[in-house]
Amino acid sequence: MRARSALFDVFGGHLRQRDGSATIAALVRLLEPVGFGAPAIRTAVSRMVRQGWLTPVRLPDGPGYALTGRAERRLDEAGARIYRTGPSTWDGRWHVVVLPDPRARVARERLSSSLRLLGYGPLGASTWVSPRPSAELDEVLAAEGVSAQVFHGPHAGSDADLAARAWDLTGLGARYRGFVAEWSPVMSAVDGADPAAAFAANQRLLSAWRKFLFQDPGLPRELLPVDWPGAVAADFFDTQTARLAAAVTEFLDGCLAGGGKQRTTA
Repeated sequence: MRARSALFDVFGGHLRQRDGSATIAALVRLLEPVGFGAPAIRTAVSRMVRQGWLTPVRLPDGPGYALTGRAERRLDEAGARIYRTGPSTWDGRWHVVVLPDPRARVARERLSSSLRLLGYGPLGASTWVSPRPSAELDEVLAAEGVSAQVFHGPHAGSDADLAARAWDLTGLGARYRGFVAEWSPVMSAVDGADPAAAFAANQRLLSAWRKFLFQDPGLPRELLPVDWPGAVAADFFDTQTARLAAAVTEFLDGCLAGGGKQRTTA
């Protein structure tokens, strides 16, 4: 986990549900148990300000940082997929994005990464599909200076075959099984007795789970294989998050209030 990713997780997983802001001192306190020191946090915050994710604000406890509108949109969309709070129904239509001819490699890879994060999968070098439109698509394309052809409609052939072509569902299922196998013993060793340790474990679990945002578009159930491993993995993530919620909230409240009994964990 990098400091920037950890900050996104803290803002998206906790602070967005409050007022979306915190002092730099509170952020340092929050991420100390995860293994980050003040210099790493300050550097990551500065980078996020330059990239337009955070903006400096004056808070009652001193100088701090708040989410920008762009960051709120990104975190809201990501949060809906992480915690599966968005619509579970599908209208049978695909959102299709046709890009211009391939660009330079670095720009192409950057755009591909952004499209995957928004839930799009490639059908070829220039054509991407998603089971639903992303509210961030226009913003991402504009930031890259790309003018794409976009339309929304049904597929004349097998929707399941189209999904299997755009995403490696076999490999994704294996990664979901690996996630549960890896994190089950880790999380079973954590309880709520030490709020700082519970918060650190929760953040590490969230960081590992968040990686599926780049791999899983949240396909409707009818397009997924029978006995989809992602459902078991999601239940495991939800159960562990709920189990530690009280301890995590206690630690979060203490840090934001200027206290917070902490214990640095490896």
